[in-house]
Amino acid sequence: MKIEIPESKKLVFEMRIAIRWGDMDAMGHVNNASYFRYLETVRIDWMHSIGCVPDPQGEGPVIVNAFCNFYKQLEYPGDVLVKMYVSDPGRTTFESWGTMERVDQPGVICAAGGATTIWVNFPSQKAAELPDWMRAIVS
Repeated sequence: MKIEIPESKKLVFEMRIAIRWGDMDAMGHVNNASYFRYLETVRIDWMHSIGCVPDPQGEGPVIVNAFCNFYKQLEYPGDVLVKMYVSDPGRTTFESWGTMERVDQPGVICAAGGATTIWVNFPSQKAAELPDWMRAIVS
């Protein structure tokens, strides 16, 4: 099942990630799991850049689902430009999206994915209301 990335979304972060030799599989292209690592890396680096560091004794973000659509193979060597977008803030959640393209092939999307993030009170292990400061960023 292919999940479409919405047209209406907000670019919040981008970064370059080097494709490592170890990211490849036996077929000579980047293994599917590596794409999820690229999405995770951009999401974590973005969260750190906005001061969102989860506190095990407090609250923070948790990913409740993730997906990736694969369009074109990535291969070593090269660098991937990963762009992160956000949209659809709810009472306790927001959506994040990522596109991946080779730096040497600008505009050619090789893969795109997303994740639903829920704000959680870690001690109670229950959803908590999205803080106003985070809502302002993802709106």
